[in-house]
Amino acid sequence: MTIAISILSIYAFIFLGFMAKRMLKEEMNEKGMILLSIYFLQPMLSFWGLSSRPIEFSLLEAPFWYLTISLICVLISSLIAFIFFKEDIKEKSIITICVIIGNTGNLGIPLGIALFGDASILYMSMINITNVFIVYTLGVFFYSRGNFSIKQSLFNIIKLPVIWFASLALLMNIFEIHLHPAMRIPLEMGAYCTMVIQLVIFGMYLYNIKLRSINTKLLLHVSVIKFVITPLIAGWILYGLLDLEPMVATLIFIELIVPLAVTNVNLAALYECKPLDVTLLVFFTSLVFIPFFILISNLLHYLNIVSMP
Repeated sequence: MTIAISILSIYAFIFLGFMAKRMLKEEMNEKGMILLSIYFLQPMLSFWGLSSRPIEFSLLEAPFWYLTISLICVLISSLIAFIFFKEDIKEKSIITICVIIGNTGNLGIPLGIALFGDASILYMSMINITNVFIVYTLGVFFYSRGNFSIKQSLFNIIKLPVIWFASLALLMNIFEIHLHPAMRIPLEMGAYCTMVIQLVIFGMYLYNIKLRSINTKLLLHVSVIKFVITPLIAGWILYGLLDLEPMVATLIFIELIVPLAVTNVNLAALYECKPLDVTLLVFFTSLVFIPFFILISNLLHYLNIVSMP
C-alpha cells in the first residue's frame, strides 16, 4: 500500500504537467524546459546523487552484474531492432536502448526497501549510479543516432555537462573530498527541482499524444523485450548461472525490470527521436509494471526468495 501511495503521489506531478499543457497550450514550451533540465538542473541532480553518500566499493558485485546483463539486453534488443525495424533508424535506436534506461532511482530504491528494508539501500544506490552513466553515454548515443552520425552522436555524449559533473562527483567521493554543508542545500534543491520538472515535462508530452497515432508496432516490441525477454534473461543469469545471495540477486533483478524512466522522454525530445512515441512507451510500461510487479513479488515469495511487501 505504501508503494502504491508513493507512486500515485509522484504521478500527481505528471498530471500537473498534463493539465498545464491542456490549459496553456503553446504558452508552455516543452523544449525550453528540457534544455533547462538537461543542461543546468540534471548536472546538479547527478552531482548531488553521487556525492551525498560514500560509495561502498565492497558492493561492486551488484552494479557489475546489473551492467553486464544490461549490455546483454542491449545486444538482444539491437538484433530485434535490426530484424523488425530496418527502415526507420529512429525506431531502431529507441528499441535498442530504451528498455535498459529504467526508473532505478525514484521507483527501484523504494521497491528494494519494501522487500528487504534499509539493507537494500546501498546496493540499489550503487546500481542507480551505474544507471546514470548508462543513460548519459549509451542513452545519449542511441537517441542521437536517430538524427546524427556516429561521430556526432559520440560528440553529443561529451557535450552534455551531466557526464562531467557525475564524473567529478565520483572522483570526489573516491578521494573523500567533501563539500561545505552550506553548499549541499542548494544542490539538493536543484536535484528535487529536476525530478519535478522531468515529471511535469512528461505530463506535457502525454497531452500531445493522439490515440489514433499510437505506434503499436513499437509499443508491442518494447513491451515484449521489457516484460518477457529481459526478465527471462535476468532470471536465468541471476538465479540459474550465478551463485549470488538471494537478496543481491533479487535487487539486481528488480532494477532490471522497473518501467522506463522519464529520462527517455528528455533525451528523445532533445535529439528529436520520436519523443511522443517514447512518452507513450514510458507511460504504458509504468501502468503495466504495477500488476507485473505484484505477479513477480508473489512468484519470489512462492520460491521463498523474499517476503511479500
